[in-house]
Amino acid sequence: MRQILYIAHGGGPMPLLAQDDSHDSLNNALRDIAARMPTPDAIVVVSAHWEADIPHVTTAQQPELIYDYYGFPPESYQISYPAPGEPGLAKELLGAITAAGIESVGEPERGFDHGLFVPLKLMFPQANIPCVQLSLMNTLDAEAHIRLGNALTHLDYDNLLILGSGFSFHNMKAFFAQGDTGADRKNAEFQQWLEYVCSSGALTEQQRSEKLSHWHEAPHARFCHPREEHLLPLHVCYGAAGRACDEVISVSALHKEARMCYWQLT
Repeated sequence: MRQILYIAHGGGPMPLLAQDDSHDSLNNALRDIAARMPTPDAIVVVSAHWEADIPHVTTAQQPELIYDYYGFPPESYQISYPAPGEPGLAKELLGAITAAGIESVGEPERGFDHGLFVPLKLMFPQANIPCVQLSLMNTLDAEAHIRLGNALTHLDYDNLLILGSGFSFHNMKAFFAQGDTGADRKNAEFQQWLEYVCSSGALTEQQRSEKLSHWHEAPHARFCHPREEHLLPLHVCYGAAGRACDEVISVSALHKEARMCYWQLT
């Protein structure tokens, strides 16, 4: 069995800070879906916070954490999530990507960034599921990331979760402009478009792939994503699934509407 999940991971460490309530909807949704899904034996995380010229894969047995955020309270830099790496899975992942004709490289020194440890601390707080992190490509080419996801279909690993960690809305200025109804309207139209594209049975897979490849043509796409790194983990997830998602989950984080998508493959 294979599960694939595209999530919103929220603003930096804020989902884990007790004084923040703008992530309650997101936190509850992450905990709920983790409780409902079969527990995976390993997790591959595609994080919006790692870009490289070609796909990079963490290969360490026990990666450290990277506190890749700034200006937060001291406790934000004391967060612990000692999940192990999985070098065997990393080798399989690199092999699958290479077999698809995509150059890739192992990264033995890099740790886990907050796109991994923040949501997984909510979903699987025991930190006992081995994790491997996969980078985006810094071309930010949507079609290339769908092809990267296609490569993951050849992974020979049972009971795997592929987690795309991003945010389906990522306009930093708009996050801090509460009460801007124009921004909320634009976001709502984009989220509705995204939900339709990811879940509709009326689309062929060629149509779905083309729409995701040309996501910038969607309503208010560049308002919602001035830079697309937080959307592209979805493209990897879709490429790995190859079909409409089984469930769309609506959440709110930082007072903005977002969508998460879940696939369960046998």
